[in-house]
Amino acid sequence: MLFRSNNDPVHASRPWDRDRDGFILGEGAGMLVFEELEHARQRGARIYAEVLGFGASTDAGHIAQPAEDGAGAADSMRQCVENAGLNLDQVVYINAHGTSTGLGDLAETVAIKRAFGAHAKKLAVSSTKSSIGHLLGASGGVEAIATVMAIVNSTAPATLNLDNPDEGCDLDYIPHTPRDLNIKYAISNSFGFGGHNASVLFGRFE
Repeated sequence: MLFRSNNDPVHASRPWDRDRDGFILGEGAGMLVFEELEHARQRGARIYAEVLGFGASTDAGHIAQPAEDGAGAADSMRQCVENAGLNLDQVVYINAHGTSTGLGDLAETVAIKRAFGAHAKKLAVSSTKSSIGHLLGASGGVEAIATVMAIVNSTAPATLNLDNPDEGCDLDYIPHTPRDLNIKYAISNSFGFGGHNASVLFGRFE
């Protein structure tokens, strides 16, 4: 699972690339403050985005390998959109789990296609792990912040080091360069060992 080609650390994390060979550990942490809307307004807080939906599932399979058919992860994303009361085609961007592992990247791609159908090809998808590495338990919080700021700044972060997409990895992964994008609704995925899947849907505060 861990990256093994230590001679080129700058290009170590390369989600969905055919030359990926595992994730690279990173260090960091992030914190979000969740608050009822009226309370935030009363104290004059800056509101970055709204949490609109949440989904969770489990593959109930292998301790480390994701389900190849993406069923659990797809269910997590579908739940998330349904919980928000939205249609699948309203989602614009997904901050993917995107670990740079052979099995994980392909399984997440399959899951996105399974969850979103034809709309999957219209989604912008990227992995910020290509920039900061895999923070393990801290990944979900930091990537949720990245997703919120993508909405705030109307800019989808890039997937670095994606030079040659692997077979089956055929979505719009925003390679190399961030993209200006009007993002009203976005999902942050976190898929953990043991087949635990969680998805959070954020919306622009208006």
